[in-house]
Amino acid sequence: MKKKLMIFLVLSLLLVSGCSSSDESSDSEKKKTDMEKMDFSDEPENVIYLAGGCFWGIEKLMQSIPGVIDTESGYANGTGSSDAHYNIVTSGKTGFKETVRVEYDPEKVSLDALLLAYFYVIDPTVSNQQGNDKGTQYQTGIYYTNDKAKETVERIAAVEKGRNDDFAVEIKPLINYYPAEEYHQNYLKKNPNGYCHIPREEIKLFSKLKIDPGDYSKPAAETIRDKLTQEPYHITQENGTEKPFQNEFWDQFEKGIYVDIVTGEPLFSSSDKFESSCGWPAFTKPIEAPAIIEKKDSRFGMRRTEVRSRSGDSHLGHVFTNDPESPNGVRYCINSASLRFIPYAKMKSEGYGYLLYLFD
Repeated sequence: MKKKLMIFLVLSLLLVSGCSSSDESSDSEKKKTDMEKMDFSDEPENVIYLAGGCFWGIEKLMQSIPGVIDTESGYANGTGSSDAHYNIVTSGKTGFKETVRVEYDPEKVSLDALLLAYFYVIDPTVSNQQGNDKGTQYQTGIYYTNDKAKETVERIAAVEKGRNDDFAVEIKPLINYYPAEEYHQNYLKKNPNGYCHIPREEIKLFSKLKIDPGDYSKPAAETIRDKLTQEPYHITQENGTEKPFQNEFWDQFEKGIYVDIVTGEPLFSSSDKFESSCGWPAFTKPIEAPAIIEKKDSRFGMRRTEVRSRSGDSHLGHVFTNDPESPNGVRYCINSASLRFIPYAKMKSEGYGYLLYLFD
């Protein structure tokens, strides 16, 4: 009798346990499914999510840009989980990326500026890696939550894709996001000498910039074609080169600035222009370093460094080092037809008054 009672109790416990287990599993699966896609409809328009390798560096970069209101490190666009945390994410099996939520004041800084700063410091050609960090959690990505941000993100991504033979950055809507542990938040503020895969010089650079690329967006292809005459179009859009000594600005030294003929983005100042025997306009440096994008150029059997404009992706020319005629050894050799000159006297009336300080 006791033996039968014992068997009955065990079977009862197994049945109860099995039912409980089944219910828990069902609840867990339902919870996982529910968490796979969150509702971000209440998220403000002035928020973007950036995955760019270790979130400590991306967070610090964004914090350095005037106009950024708030940042938060977290994990985004992984498999459903109500408890995404560092130990799980670093397993490499969840698909979550170390991501920074960035809230900004659009009156002070554009989304264009934030995205182009992001692209300036990452390598967009590799998957699951940035710097020395490897793993799925370091996959690059830009995640948006509204149509306005989507338009800007896709426009900037199209420019960046055009600059690179390979493009590995995810461009997607935000599916889910979980804040990281407290010790990850403001990590480099709390640990100034802590690990950062972004050079400190670049982070510092973005804290001082005056030119907002959002003011100089690249027009549509047909607009560019209609706007430019044959030679400027060939040079900026088809990587052409004009003849030396037979171009507009090679021997001009009037006070003023030189802007991208396509977008109007300020690129060079007459203060940094020097006399060169090359036959093209020569500058020691751009007004702001991030306004110029450098690319390896192996065309025509040569190994050179091409320079292009940041917002418009216009072909400008090449940059050379160890130039004996340059005051600092650097020569930005630029096609005149890729530039428009704004005389000092007209800078304010043409909307460039904020750069008059260059001539103080």
